[in-house]
Amino acid sequence: MRNDILPAFQTFIAELRGIWSREGDTRKRMEAGRDALEKLVRDPGLQAHSRTWPSTEGHKNLLLHTDEEHGFIVNAVVREPGRFGSVHDHADAWTAYGVCDGMEYLERFERLDDAAREDYAEIKRASTTIGRAGVCDLVAPWAIHAEQGSGVRSAAVILRSQKLVGRVLQHRYDGRTNKVSMGSGPTQIPYELTAG
Repeated sequence: MRNDILPAFQTFIAELRGIWSREGDTRKRMEAGRDALEKLVRDPGLQAHSRTWPSTEGHKNLLLHTDEEHGFIVNAVVREPGRFGSVHDHADAWTAYGVCDGMEYLERFERLDDAAREDYAEIKRASTTIGRAGVCDLVAPWAIHAEQGSGVRSAAVILRSQKLVGRVLQHRYDGRTNKVSMGSGPTQIPYELTAG
């Protein structure tokens, strides 16, 4: 990693590499990774830096780090005020999601039907978590959810247990029509968190 990268982000990546080296179980890795992410998104330097990040509207993520040795991915997302996200899952990947600026909501959904049809799902919202700066959430594989914007711009850092885009399709759910479709994840835009 370059030496002009934000110190808090360098520390975060080093901590994740240590976790992945010590722990073989993906769930335990991601639980520890969520705790590391929580420290990162509470860092005042990262919070200030996130206010300069470009918008990711149009189904994009900033790609902050791909770990070639351990396989985890770190993304960021910047939501404009009032932006609503689609209901989806992350297939077989674990995802930790930490807000570093602004406020947004994580909605979780329950599937009501027997999952007999691939193109159909009856879902209902089961809970909504308010995400403010410093709040992290962990989303298990196949968990149906949506990230929703608020009345203010928000920025978040995302830790994924593995690469999804270009590797696996994810489910997208339409609660009005009960249609399920498959799609790739967000377009990845390489972005470096350089200091100064």
